[in-house]
Amino acid sequence: MSRIGKKPIDLPSGVTVTVSGGVVTAKGSKGTLTYEHRPEVTINVEEKQITVERQNDEKASKAYHGLTRALIQNMVIGVSEGYKRELEINGVGWTAQVQGKMLNLNVGYADTRQCPIPMGVEVEVKGNRITITGPDKQQVGQLAAHARSQRPPEPYNGKGIKYAEEIIIRKEGKAFAGGG
Repeated sequence: MSRIGKKPIDLPSGVTVTVSGGVVTAKGSKGTLTYEHRPEVTINVEEKQITVERQNDEKASKAYHGLTRALIQNMVIGVSEGYKRELEINGVGWTAQVQGKMLNLNVGYADTRQCPIPMGVEVEVKGNRITITGPDKQQVGQLAAHARSQRPPEPYNGKGIKYAEEIIIRKEGKAFAGGG
């Protein structure tokens, strides 16, 4: 049995989860999320717990068992607490700003790099720090990864966009050996 799949999900107060026709809906203070689960698993909602069970012991069913449980857990955490990712921009004159539903990055290129902000995700820029928050873990992480990919950190000067908790291992440049 799946180690993750067999664990029940505890519902915090203020979160309601409903299952109807293969669609799981979670509602909480941070918003509403839906997920269409696979037919290989069934979801049971009791008073303050959710359990995920699989139909049979086939390999695919075992995989979907743990996956479905993890996705529902992420939904419950997202609608109750939300998710947050922070990025840092390191580079002289490099900036970021939010205009409407776009994150504009000026990171050393001739043009401004733009990252579309998905619905339900909020982006805040203070100085060289970008804070991305929202109830959907996948959307928050995807936007952070897309923004970071516009100028990943490089190990020689330390310039680039990095996650706030990320540690960049610096490398030494080429040393002059002399000779002549």
